[in-house]
Amino acid sequence: MDGETLYSIGELARRTGLTVKTIRFYSDRGIVAPTHRSPSGYRLYDIDAAARLDLVRTLRDLGLGLPLIQKVMDRELSLPEVASAHAEALAVQIRTLRLRRAVLTTVASRGSTPEEANLMHRLAQLSEDERRRLIGDFLDAVFGGLGADPVFAGVKRSMTPELPDNPEAEQIQAWVELAELSQDPDFRASARRMAEDQAAEQARGDTMRLRRDIAATVFHQVGPALTSGIDPASPQADSIVAALAADYAHVLGRPDDVELRRRLLARLESVNDARRERYVQLLAVINGWSAPESLAPAFEWSVQALRIRVRG
Repeated sequence: MDGETLYSIGELARRTGLTVKTIRFYSDRGIVAPTHRSPSGYRLYDIDAAARLDLVRTLRDLGLGLPLIQKVMDRELSLPEVASAHAEALAVQIRTLRLRRAVLTTVASRGSTPEEANLMHRLAQLSEDERRRLIGDFLDAVFGGLGADPVFAGVKRSMTPELPDNPEAEQIQAWVELAELSQDPDFRASARRMAEDQAAEQARGDTMRLRRDIAATVFHQVGPALTSGIDPASPQADSIVAALAADYAHVLGRPDDVELRRRLLARLESVNDARRERYVQLLAVINGWSAPESLAPAFEWSVQALRIRVRG
């Protein structure tokens, strides 16, 4: 003990910031045993014991339990091994807490019933395989039996959400809403009708070009009309409707007549489903894509303008 600095339990408490009771507890557990005993039987600790106490406090602050700390201090486990295992456990806990927070936030914002809250909780807890099966079932219901055309395969891939391993709360909330939407029978039926319309058009021509041309025409022709405040019922809208119908007639190889405009109206009414656009918006959040530009106002304007001229 010559030249060795020793600390009483009270001095060690002041040095480490731990209470005497805590140090005594660690000492009794054998985690940080006293280095010596005074002639009166009091515990004495050297500088190494103080360092061990600092490590114990750090590990406790990081959330490690005493049994694991004991093994680290006894060198039964290496600190890197314990740190790695604990980091993995914390990652699971963090993911669970994110899921719970996302569900509770959604319940609070939507004023959900207990039944809806229970459903959202179950959807948030699904494994990756379970999520894929759920969305796969939805996409099969929409596109199943319509052929193996690469267009449909591409659309199915583009409609598949890929929740990352460590999603943000917004992505979890988006996943829960999208999963709910995919299970809505009415939305499924609407999406199926759109897919069937697309399959029927493919039998008559180039479906991909058709979809692209209609979307482009609606956006480029109707966008300026919305910006300018042109009423869909006004004479100024005639030329825009004519451009929409001309593009549709060109792709289908048919004349621009009343029947074609009725068909175009039905097609746009089918596409103009707010739930479809919501699905695309949620998909972008989940997959980390840029937010898509909304075509809903342009589609709505087009539907109104065509409806007036076809049924008016």
